[in-house]
Amino acid sequence: MTGVRAGRPASPALRVRPRRELRRQRRRRSHSCWDHLIAAPLWPLHGANLGTLLRTCDAVGACLAVPRLPWVPEALRRGNTLRHPACVHWVGDPVSWLERRRAEGGRVVGVELAENAVRLADLPPARTRTVAVLGHEQYGIPAEALDLLDAVEIPMVGTGHSLNVAVAGSLVLYKLAGLV
Repeated sequence: MTGVRAGRPASPALRVRPRRELRRQRRRRSHSCWDHLIAAPLWPLHGANLGTLLRTCDAVGACLAVPRLPWVPEALRRGNTLRHPACVHWVGDPVSWLERRRAEGGRVVGVELAENAVRLADLPPARTRTVAVLGHEQYGIPAEALDLLDAVEIPMVGTGHSLNVAVAGSLVLYKLAGLV
């Protein structure tokens, strides 16, 4: 006989791991800056997406790079549900910052619908310092930044033009971290 969980029969092969087991397997403290994988929503529109991306960065061991806009610190504070401080890089001019990352030998990928874009499924895990650039939710990545990056496309079969920035960023970060 199978057990019942929340009014539904439980699968005998499925075992939900208890929180204490999960805590033993994960880091006890937040990671310091590894400067390996950086999510960069450099032209944000909605503050709620920054908190979601911050949690994804913690989950995959990445840092978050955000612009120095007046409303961004409050959006991060409000959206941060982590118990420990997260690694945040503050960016003055996004294009200059991306130019420096590329000049330092880092890989810069941008989530954008573009010709010759790499499909997300074909994106290899990050083996060198990699910045994942996310554009504005309505306008995408500005033209002056497009030449600084390699485009990654998230295939879609529906009628929408793009995904929410936090969702797109999370998909790309998990792929770059080699976790999916």
